[in-house]
Amino acid sequence: MPVARVQSRSGLPDGPVSTREGSAIAKIVAENAKEHPDLFEEEVQMWVYEEEITVPKTSKHYDAGSKFSTQSHKLTKLINHFHENVKYLPDIPLPTNLIANPSLEDSVHDSTILIFNLPHQFIGGLCDQMKGHILPYARGISCIKGVSVDSEDVRLFSESIGDKLGIYCGALSGANIANEVAQEKFSETTIAYDPPPMDSRNPTPKATTPQGPTPSSSHLDLTAINGHKDSKGKTSKVKLIVPPSDLPPIDHNIIKTLFHRPYFHVQVVSDVAGVSLGGALKNIVAIATGFVAGLGWGDNAKAAVMRVGLLEMVKFGKMFFSNNVQTKTFTEESAGVADLITSCSGGRNYRCAKMSVERKVSIQEVEREELNGQMLQGTSTAEDVYHFLKARGKVDEFPLLVGTYRILQGEVRVEDLPDLMEGKKK
Repeated sequence: MPVARVQSRSGLPDGPVSTREGSAIAKIVAENAKEHPDLFEEEVQMWVYEEEITVPKTSKHYDAGSKFSTQSHKLTKLINHFHENVKYLPDIPLPTNLIANPSLEDSVHDSTILIFNLPHQFIGGLCDQMKGHILPYARGISCIKGVSVDSEDVRLFSESIGDKLGIYCGALSGANIANEVAQEKFSETTIAYDPPPMDSRNPTPKATTPQGPTPSSSHLDLTAINGHKDSKGKTSKVKLIVPPSDLPPIDHNIIKTLFHRPYFHVQVVSDVAGVSLGGALKNIVAIATGFVAGLGWGDNAKAAVMRVGLLEMVKFGKMFFSNNVQTKTFTEESAGVADLITSCSGGRNYRCAKMSVERKVSIQEVEREELNGQMLQGTSTAEDVYHFLKARGKVDEFPLLVGTYRILQGEVRVEDLPDLMEGKKK
């Protein structure tokens, strides 16, 4: 029986974070592909943005007598030679069946499962390059945390990918710090994947009643349907292609098999919107938590901010994605409460907000000084969410999310946050 071919995408020009995280996920996928030859092809292609580098002298692979160390080489060549991403994920052995490929078109060729891990601003351009080079019945998983928000709408990155490529794409998110995952320290994640009806391998069961079989309409063969619902419960404009019947069905079981490791536990759910929103809104809450930490208000204050933040995350999801979002995604899953705790304990948004208060400077100044060109997601998400809520007259319903934005704008003080959380006007 044919098996699924997996392709992972890692690395872009602005890269250490995307490349580190992409390599960590690709490592997991390659390990599982090798262990399950009945389901997956052994070789996993990892697209890597090409660059010339020299092996650092601190690397265990450095040899003053070797041209591999003393001369610059393409990053993909070094990864495939040392089986290690010596620049962005040093000292972490990568599986030998993980192949770094500088050609996007070649790496996606004949892949039935595509895994996306890149900065969200590059989604459109990369998907445009992939068009015409992927299998029409491929399926995807987006590891890009967050959502796209403007005054008009909230869009899931997974659906942006799906719309661009004409495929179905789920989402992975959770309390997953890349270095810890790569070092095989125990962690967990949530993957949201709602299999399209046409991916079913069997017709709808012939249900019966005490009076006999149900009408023949219940015998509908789901594989004949090419429509599916989007995250808002509407019929998607994407017309999916049915995968060949001799391929293993890409369902919750195969997704878990592809990502689950003894050190990386996976829960698979169907709530793509909830998982995606958790990855976005927790960054705003992390900034608010960093603000009170910077004031030295202690753990009680941080816990209060996280509690209110979690409630507003749930409320936002239920208000704007009422057809699909489930409360338990936020309260029970790694993509919800666990990721919130991690982000509010030591994530970049938390740390930069804390330093901005301690140093009495703007968070943008800390961002420039501390993040080496990388961008905080929480600040831009806070602004986008505020304008989205304002356009709908819902500003007063989310006092913490809106209050955090107003602090960032300099309209109110950090010290005002407790009153803002209670909805008091400032």
